Amino acid sequence: MTHLDNHGDDQTRRPGDAPAVVALEISDAVESLADLWSVAGHDAALRLSLPQSKALRTLSASPALNLTALAEWLDIGLPTASRLCDRLEAAGLVERASHPSNRREVQLLLTSAGQGVLRDIAGRRTQALTAVLGGMAPDERAALSMGLKAFLKARGGAASPRPGVM
Repeated sequence: MTHLDNHGDDQTRRPGDAPAVVALEISDAVESLADLWSVAGHDAALRLSLPQSKALRTLSASPALNLTALAEWLDIGLPTASRLCDRLEAAGLVERASHPSNRREVQLLLTSAGQGVLRDIAGRRTQALTAVLGGMAPDERAALSMGLKAFLKARGGAASPRPGVM
């Protein structure tokens, strides 16, 4: 049972609480954030599945990947990645192009429409997150920011080791 919402919780949390206790508490907040993230993405002008959205973000972070590399980044099979790219290409969000130095290799590139969809989704997510943060007291926002920075530092950096993985 998590205790972030303080409903029915008469225990006072202390900074020295065990990591396992804090991890359970944070899991509810992460689930809520993931829901907010997903809903904001689905409200975009073009609705994308989570794998499609991840593929676009991956191609944005690592332009000109080939299909095999994209499948590896997304941790999906090659046939699944191919079908995913077929749908993104049919929607005008991704295009396939010959590699400039190896004509047998095909690169995957975001189109301007694909970049626009990513901007739309990012903007909607920022608005949704801003609304939630606006409901917090300034000292709570500062504590959250400080805690997230400490989390990233303890994890070993600000970014996932693989682009597009969220």
